[in-house]
Amino acid sequence: MIVTVLALAVANSPLAASYDSLLHTYIGITVGTFSLKYSLLHWINDGLMAIFFFLVGLEIKREILVGELSNLRAALLPIIAAVGGVTVPALLYVLFNAGKPGMAGWAVPMATDIAFALGLLAILGSSVPFGLKVFLTAVAIVDDLMAVMVIALFYSSGINFTALGIGFGLLGVLLIANRYGVRTILLYAILGICVWLAFLQSGVHATIAGVLVAWTIPARNRINSTLFLQEARHILDEFEQSPASASPMLADEVQQHAVIQLEEVCEDVQAPLQKLEHSLHTWVQFAIMPVFAFANAGVAFSLSSLTGSSAMVPLGVIVGLVVGKPIGILTASWLAVRTGIAELPAGVTWRHMTGVGFLAGIGFTMSLFIASLGFGESELLGAAKTGILMASVIAGSIGYILLRFGSSKESAVHDSAEA
Repeated sequence: MIVTVLALAVANSPLAASYDSLLHTYIGITVGTFSLKYSLLHWINDGLMAIFFFLVGLEIKREILVGELSNLRAALLPIIAAVGGVTVPALLYVLFNAGKPGMAGWAVPMATDIAFALGLLAILGSSVPFGLKVFLTAVAIVDDLMAVMVIALFYSSGINFTALGIGFGLLGVLLIANRYGVRTILLYAILGICVWLAFLQSGVHATIAGVLVAWTIPARNRINSTLFLQEARHILDEFEQSPASASPMLADEVQQHAVIQLEEVCEDVQAPLQKLEHSLHTWVQFAIMPVFAFANAGVAFSLSSLTGSSAMVPLGVIVGLVVGKPIGILTASWLAVRTGIAELPAGVTWRHMTGVGFLAGIGFTMSLFIASLGFGESELLGAAKTGILMASVIAGSIGYILLRFGSSKESAVHDSAEA
């Protein structure tokens, strides 16, 4: 949030020209006859964001294997809600922009920014049911998955099938390594970068490589928790019983050996997927997302973006995110519950669902990203960004107010009923 405000301040100050010049500074890597040369903005959106999408891929895989999406019955409500929350905003945007130049941004209001939405929900703390947080997380994960599919299918062009074939061939090697129990993260990192390079040259957006590589990361551990406890206790006993326990550890071979063994046992009980997801979260949240926000949220405000031929773009985005998201999520959820396909999470009311519907209208990161793909460097990109920022503030504020004061009112009614 701080970096977004900073980017907006810079873009609307005398530093605007320097800001734009910095983002369009070209940086290249040359090795022999092979050369990559892109603007700083391109490196951020195609390079750093590939790591963001890699983390998204890890989260989706975990949710499907052991999380909220692993149980089909429990997963049906967020899946159906997410489909409604993607379809209605896109249709509303098309309603305003059909046949106009802004039509290329039809997918912009489809996306939910999971970090901002869950961040606001976290601020509310225990005033909202835990089941609501789980529901929003699952909706956002499914939303991200659909956004990835949309980017792959509709925002890729000029396919180079040779490069694409090399990319999928390398993915096959990674899957074989996974199948035969290879857990060396360095191998997956090196081949993953090669997959990203192949996709970068293929015409399919390079960030898709991040998601696909994430699905090849092993999600199995070598030993279970029971065996881990047994072995760890045995190793710690050896460490404690060492005759030289009072001396510095570096002088005691028994203790050194015990520490190394304990490190290996800790590695065996962790799945590489779990380890990578944990280690990347901090980098993505506090480095990659702020850098992306600084590079993409700097909109030079002008009335021209809200009038004339470009006015339908921000209008379509705002209506899609602020109106379409809650309507889509609520309608789809109501139909699922009404028909008996699914049921509301424990302690969750329709007032809670309405609040979450508005929180899902915070598009920000993914919406800005799709806007940059749809509009490139055209003037419509600024109009779309303006719409995204306005819609995210409006939707987030409404959602927060509904959940903050609505939950307090319901608690008061519940307490008086009990009394």
